[in-house]
Amino acid sequence: MKRLYLVEPVVAIYSFASFMVYPLVQQYVYRRLWQELTNTTYPVVDTSGCANNSSNHSSQYEEVERAASLFSLYIELSSLIPALVVTLLLVAYSDHRGRRLTILSPLVGSLLYTVSLLAICFFELNLYLIVAVSFVSALFGSWGTLLGGCFSYVADVSEDGKQKTQRMAAVDMVIGVLSGAASVSTGYFLRATGFSWPFFTASLLHSANLLYVLFVLEETVKVPESAGVHEGPPRVPMLKLLSGVCRLFASADRRRNALLVLLLLTFTVYSFCDIGTMSLVTLYELSEPLCWNEILIGYGAALSTTSFLTSFAGVALLSHCLPNLPIVLIGLLSIMTGLAMTAFAKTTLLMFLVRVPMALAIMPAPVLRSMMSKIASKSEQGALFACVAFLQTLSTSVAFITFSSLYAVTVAWFPGFCFLVAAGLCLIPMALMGVVGVLGSSEAVETEALISGEEMDGQHATPPPRLRNKGNSSSSGASA
Repeated sequence: MKRLYLVEPVVAIYSFASFMVYPLVQQYVYRRLWQELTNTTYPVVDTSGCANNSSNHSSQYEEVERAASLFSLYIELSSLIPALVVTLLLVAYSDHRGRRLTILSPLVGSLLYTVSLLAICFFELNLYLIVAVSFVSALFGSWGTLLGGCFSYVADVSEDGKQKTQRMAAVDMVIGVLSGAASVSTGYFLRATGFSWPFFTASLLHSANLLYVLFVLEETVKVPESAGVHEGPPRVPMLKLLSGVCRLFASADRRRNALLVLLLLTFTVYSFCDIGTMSLVTLYELSEPLCWNEILIGYGAALSTTSFLTSFAGVALLSHCLPNLPIVLIGLLSIMTGLAMTAFAKTTLLMFLVRVPMALAIMPAPVLRSMMSKIASKSEQGALFACVAFLQTLSTSVAFITFSSLYAVTVAWFPGFCFLVAAGLCLIPMALMGVVGVLGSSEAVETEALISGEEMDGQHATPPPRLRNKGNSSSSGASA
C-alpha cells in the first residue's frame, strides 16, 4: 500500500475528537460539582438567561463556578510537567528517529484519556480520578507534542517559504474548522445521549487516527540502517536531544539568534494571551448574566472557529502584498480588540458579535512558525518545533493557571477582568515585533540562515517524491 505525505487528516481527526472532549469535561465537572455542592439536580435550561435565579441561586452559581475553575486548575497542574518534558524530548527526538513517533505517542495518550473519561462518567466514579488520568495521559505527550511533530512534518515537505507559511496556516484552519464542527455537534450530542456516547465517539476517532498514522502516513526522516547497527539502542537520548536544542542557537550568528529569540518570545506571549484565555470562555458563558446552555455554547464555539477560516484567507491574501511583520501586528490587534470586547459582553447577541473583531486573531501563529522555521536548517526543524511546542505548552498552561486563579477571585465582582488583562498583555508581542523590525531586513537574515543551514545539513528530512525529483535545484532555489 502506497503511503501518503498528508499530515492534515491526523490534525483534523485529532482536533475534532479533542474539541469534542474539552467542553464536555468542563460541563461534566460543572454538573457534578453542582450536584455535590448544592444537593440539587443541575438546572437544564432551553434558552440563555438567568431570569429565574433568586439571589440565593445566584450565590450557588458563584460557588460552583469558583469550584469548577479551581478543579480545572488541578487538572492543568497535574498534566503540566509531564507534558512539557515529553514534548521537548519527543519533538527534538524526531530529528533523529522520525516524525511519526512524535505524532503517535500523544494519540495513544488521548485514547487512554477518553476511555478513562468514559469509565468515570458511565460508572460515576470519583471526580478526582480525572486529575490522575490527566497526569497519566500527559506522560504520552500533549496537544503541543502532536502539533510540534505535525509542523515539523509540514516543514519537511514544503518546497519554499511561501508554501511553508500557507500550509502551516492551512493546518491552523483545519484545527479551527474541525473544532467548530465538534463544538456544534457536541451540544446536540450531549443533550440527546448524555456524556457517555460523546466520550465513546472520541475514543473511536483516536483509534482511527492511530491506524492512519501506523499504516498510511509516510515518514519524512529516513534513518540509515547502518545507524541502528552502530549505535544500537538509543542509550543516551536525553544528552543527544539537549545538544540538538543547544546547537539550534550555537550554530548561528548573534543576529539570527536575536531574531529567533524575539520570535519565540512573541509566539509565547501571543499563546499566553490567546489560547490561554480560551479555556475560560465556557465558564464565562455558563455564568451570569449569560447562563448559556450546551447548545448556545456549541454555537458560540463554532462561530469562534470562523476566525481560523478568515485568518487563513488573510494570510493567503496579505502574504502577496505585505511582509510578515505587519501581518503579525494586524493579528495581534485583532485578538486585543476581541478580548477587550469580551470583557464587557453581557448579552447573548454581544457575545456572538465578539467574534467579528477577532476574525484575524489566528494569523500570528502560522506566520511566526513559518518565520522561525525559515531561519533553521532542515536538521534543526525538530529541535526548533520542540522549543516552540514546549513554550506554547508552558505559556498556555501558565496562562490557564493564572487566569483560572484570577477568575476565581474576580468572578463575584467582574467576570471579564481576565480578558481585559489578556488584552493589555497583547501590547508586549506588539513591542517585540517592533524590535524585530528595528533589527533590519529580517527577510535577508532568514534567507542567509536557511541557505547556510542547508549546507550544514547532515541528517535531513526526506521530502516527498515530487520534491526529490527536483534534486538540488529545489533547495538552492527555495526562498524565504
